[in-house]
Amino acid sequence: MSDATPTVSRFTVWASFVLTILGVAISTYLTIAHYKGTSFLACSEHGLVNCATVTTSAQSRFLGMPVSDLGLAFFLGMLGLNNPWMWRRSDRWIAQLRALGLLSGMGFVLWLVAAELLIIDHICLWCTGVHIVTFALLLVVSRTWTGELFRRSR
Repeated sequence: MSDATPTVSRFTVWASFVLTILGVAISTYLTIAHYKGTSFLACSEHGLVNCATVTTSAQSRFLGMPVSDLGLAFFLGMLGLNNPWMWRRSDRWIAQLRALGLLSGMGFVLWLVAAELLIIDHICLWCTGVHIVTFALLLVVSRTWTGELFRRSR
């Protein structure tokens, strides 16, 4: 079912697309680092900022899967939803899927930040990059949300 949606600004379209590509890039790097080993990471291994400790911790896996794989899958899915051609579509389900994806992604980011600060006691700068990109993407895309987005179809 197709419903008319408000016109989305060029800024929103292109900012969401660029942020998503940036998220894909950082997530790809973290996924490669996961499989190649921590020596591949360009990050400090001493003090509070310690990417190796974070990316090899028990919290670097969720339901047996590497968090880096989940992040890459998230951003690839968002790339499909945030490309300029999908923004031209007026299907409400696309906007709802975009919103659900971003809210889920941000919830997961909050868990990961809490894990870094409270459990692992170290921060990964590359992971922080993903967290910032996810939050920025949520801010940009949420500007398009209206009451119509979550209203049930009749």
